[in-house]
Amino acid sequence: MNYDAIIVGSGHNGLAAAVHLARQGWKVGVFERNKVAGGAVQTREVTLPGFRHDLFAMNLGLFAGSPFMRAHGEALTRHGLAFAGAGDCFATPFADGSWFGVSMDKEKNIARAQSFSAKDAEAWRNLSDRFGRDAPHIFALLGSPMPSRDLLPLGWKAWRAQGAAWIIDTLKLLVSSPRAFLDQTFDSEKIKATLAAWGLHLDFAPDIAGGALFPYLEAMADQSFGMALGKGGADVMIKALTSYLKELGGEIHLDAEVLRIDRSAGRATGVTLADGRQFQATRAVIANALPQAVFGRLLDGGSGDAETDRRMKAFRPGPGTMMIHVACDGLPDWTAGDELKRFAYLHLAPSLDMMSRVYHEALAGLLPAEPVVVVGQPTAIDSSRAPDGKHILWLQVRVLPAEIRGDGKSEITGTDWDQNKEAYADRVLAILETYAPGFGAKILGRAVFSPIDLERENPNLLGGDNLGGSHHLSQNFLFRPAPGWSRYKTPVPGLYLVGASTWPGAGVGAGSGFMLAKMLSK
Repeated sequence: MNYDAIIVGSGHNGLAAAVHLARQGWKVGVFERNKVAGGAVQTREVTLPGFRHDLFAMNLGLFAGSPFMRAHGEALTRHGLAFAGAGDCFATPFADGSWFGVSMDKEKNIARAQSFSAKDAEAWRNLSDRFGRDAPHIFALLGSPMPSRDLLPLGWKAWRAQGAAWIIDTLKLLVSSPRAFLDQTFDSEKIKATLAAWGLHLDFAPDIAGGALFPYLEAMADQSFGMALGKGGADVMIKALTSYLKELGGEIHLDAEVLRIDRSAGRATGVTLADGRQFQATRAVIANALPQAVFGRLLDGGSGDAETDRRMKAFRPGPGTMMIHVACDGLPDWTAGDELKRFAYLHLAPSLDMMSRVYHEALAGLLPAEPVVVVGQPTAIDSSRAPDGKHILWLQVRVLPAEIRGDGKSEITGTDWDQNKEAYADRVLAILETYAPGFGAKILGRAVFSPIDLERENPNLLGGDNLGGSHHLSQNFLFRPAPGWSRYKTPVPGLYLVGASTWPGAGVGAGSGFMLAKMLSK
């Protein structure tokens, strides 16, 4: 069977590329190894019947505000896409019963900062004003291919509007560590900790250069726009994408693992499946997969460019992650106050030094003695995910080693994740209990996914890395996934890469898939 374009993998970037190309009249086929589409956007009943858990990604805010959504949102809504908005976005509770959080009400956030110091309240107001000036230019950068001729007029427009000093300050922000940026901005260690926790979502411990941008953007964007969850589960987005793609004439093949990307005269011409079936692509093969998999397995014999093969295979994953899904009678009774029950996310990460310690323990192969715990409370925003009166928690444990070499607390002696994941989950829930005493009695069921389980579910989650590769400066911007190959092309004509391992990186925003599809369909 012949297609204009074949997409390997049905993650949301691959589906976004498929939808846009199909709307331009291309005949598109998507091939997915699993029995359901969606990649890292999955919703399943993994604890008890009626409790719908987002297995990996939960926050769809990037997608809701994306250029792809602006282009295709009307049709996706017609195919069932719906969001549940969160006005109280994220918070961090502390052992003394205090907390800081970010909501869509700027004055409320300023008042929370005021409770720590008048200087920090003024700093929050100034940061909010700065975001109003920064946002158009930064989001334009994040929404442009890297590199691109479009960046020149963007830079010129920013210089004309903001001046040279703004350009210098923005460049400084892009290369600063979270600690450097937050120390310069705030006095309160608690406000710093609340924002710095977002750096760990992209492999940025507090002292890693290049990590300041994400805590800044997350805080200010959430204040401006709020968060968005998928109504009924994150998979509502995948169902809408696949339904719309089929309406456009696209085809999705599930339980169809690609064994090899085929070539003729050096050009990518199609795929061979594990069951021996072959399909042809006359215009493009788009791999929504890690570069290690494409250049180490799918391209039998490599690309023909030995140096690029080496760099692609050396693409470095981020640290591992554990997911714990909990079905419960009620939300945690937070010692810091019932107001925290309204927030979509809470970080149990009380200080920058604690986050640094966790990060270095994990990199050394140790199970962190006190890991960072991200507590998602989706049923506080969308009650349809659980039976009446019941709730779920989405617990993401950051950061962990893919391979265990020891335990930072000297309690767990084994080195096999399959044998030790439940014991480590007990440690995580014990930490939660210190912030919300009595929560353990509310638990009705739980499901634990170790870093290795995440990779089994989806090979792109290598070693439990849910980032599609570290976002350190050495493999971000122009260097993602490798120098010279940041515009989705590869050394093999007709073969392209999309996904979190390509610019603009992790997050459910459909950026790479949409940008590539627009480039191909011009």
